[in-house]
Amino acid sequence: MYTPPDPLSASINHHITTHPLAVSLRRNPAFTESRPHMSVPAAMRTHNLTGGTLHGAGRIVVPPLAFVEAGGKSMVCFFYLGADLCGHPGVVHGGLLATILDEGMARCCFPALPNRVGMTATLTLNHRRPCPSEGYVVLRAWTTNVEGRKAWVEGRVESLEEGQAEPTVYVEAEALFIEPRQAAVG
Repeated sequence: MYTPPDPLSASINHHITTHPLAVSLRRNPAFTESRPHMSVPAAMRTHNLTGGTLHGAGRIVVPPLAFVEAGGKSMVCFFYLGADLCGHPGVVHGGLLATILDEGMARCCFPALPNRVGMTATLTLNHRRPCPSEGYVVLRAWTTNVEGRKAWVEGRVESLEEGQAEPTVYVEAEALFIEPRQAAVG
């Protein structure tokens, strides 16, 4: 799966994988756990935005940990966002949040599409609060409707809280993904 290369990555990875939310999702048979970016061949990762270019020290420090519900119903994904991802000092760039929402929401709905692939047709964001860097966030997404090759998804990025504290919502999104006609292989 993933072997952290240094003590900081090991600490971040340990926090994510042992967080009570991750533990509860791991125990739920409706969810499948994965590190999606680790399935991209190593030689191709340098050409992958979130799994290559944005991955590493000061950025997306460890590969995101994802839990996808069967049939593309929902997804929960854990990230640690470093200081080099800022638009303003200490605040994660809104474009990065859009990128991880686009990718996460797509990953959520793909299992619900006939050929399990789609492209973003629309993505609408509502930024609610600045997202601090050097911290843990959770991306939550859920498929709200599927009609043939089209899937509508909602999602948000929020803080990863300890205990019973309510998370802070940083950004909410809605998207439409459409499976290309060429996706159907004869």
